[in-house]
Amino acid sequence: MKSLLVILVFMCGMVKAQQLPQYSQFMFNQYAFNPAFAGSLPYYDVRSNNRYQWVGITDAPRTYTVSVSGPSKNRKMGYGGFVYTDIVGPTRRIGAQASYAYHLKLNDNGDESIKLSMGLSAGVLQWLVDGSKIRLKNPADAVISEGLQSSTVFDAKFGIYLYQNDKWHFGAAIPNLLGNKLYFFNYQTSALSRLERHFLVHGAYKFDLGEDFQVEPNLLVKYVTPAPLKLDAGVRAIYKKAVWIGGSFRTNDAWSAMIGYNHKGSLEIGYSYDFTTTNLRNYSTGTHELMLGIKFTEGSVYKSKEKAMME
Repeated sequence: MKSLLVILVFMCGMVKAQQLPQYSQFMFNQYAFNPAFAGSLPYYDVRSNNRYQWVGITDAPRTYTVSVSGPSKNRKMGYGGFVYTDIVGPTRRIGAQASYAYHLKLNDNGDESIKLSMGLSAGVLQWLVDGSKIRLKNPADAVISEGLQSSTVFDAKFGIYLYQNDKWHFGAAIPNLLGNKLYFFNYQTSALSRLERHFLVHGAYKFDLGEDFQVEPNLLVKYVTPAPLKLDAGVRAIYKKAVWIGGSFRTNDAWSAMIGYNHKGSLEIGYSYDFTTTNLRNYSTGTHELMLGIKFTEGSVYKSKEKAMME
C-alpha cells in the first residue's frame, strides 16, 4: 500500500508541473508549440531539436522533436505535423500531431502586410512509466511487478499568430487543450493525473543595424496551474543573415549561450549550452541542445525581394 502511495504522489506531482518539452532555442521552432505558425513563411521547413539536459545525472531529461510545416500555394493556409519523445527518469512521453492554420491579411501592403493566423492541431500522446527504474521499499509490490505501464490519450492544441513576414511576431497557444486524464493501471476507475492546459505567450522583433547586422530579442512566457510562471527571454545578434550568436535566460533554471549558421538560406544549424543556476549544477555538467533546419523550397515572396535587390 505504501508503494502505491509513493507512485500516486509521484505521478500527481509530475503531471501538475510543466508537462511540455522545453528548449533554449525555442525561437527556431515556433511551430512546435504554436500550430498557427504553420504557413507563415513562404517555404516548407523541416526542423529537428535534440536536447540533453543535466548531463552527468542518471536518467536525466532527453527530448527529441521533428517537425515539418509550410504554406498552401495561395499562402492562405498552412499545414504541418510533428512527433516528439520526451524522456524524464522512469517516464517517457511520445506524441504526434497534425495541424491546420488559416491566415488573414489585416492590411494590403504587399510583402509587408500584417497577417493574423489561427491554427489547430490534434493527435495522440502516449505516457509511459517504466516500473523497473523505480526503487521501492517492497520490490515485490504487485503494482510495479507489471513493469511498463502506459496511458494513451487524444491531445489537441490551439494557437493564434500575428506577424509581418519574419520581421516581428506575437502569438499565444494553449497546448493540452483537452485536459484528458491519464490511467496507468487496468483496475483504475478514476485518475488523479491529467494533461493540464498550458498557456503560452511569445513574441520577437528584428532590429536592423545597418546592412549587415540584425538584433532579435525573443520572449516566451509559460504558465500552468499550480506551477509558478516561467519566463524564457533571449537575444541574438545576426551577421549577414548567416551567422548568429546569442544568449537566453530561463527563470529558476539556467542561462544559455548559443551559436548558429545559415548556409545559403536552405540549411540551418544551431547549438546551445545551458549553465544551470539551481543546485543541480553541483551534479551536472550542463545541458546541450542541437537544432537542425532544412528549407525545401522558397516561395515568391523571397524571390521577389532578391530580384528587386539585384535590379
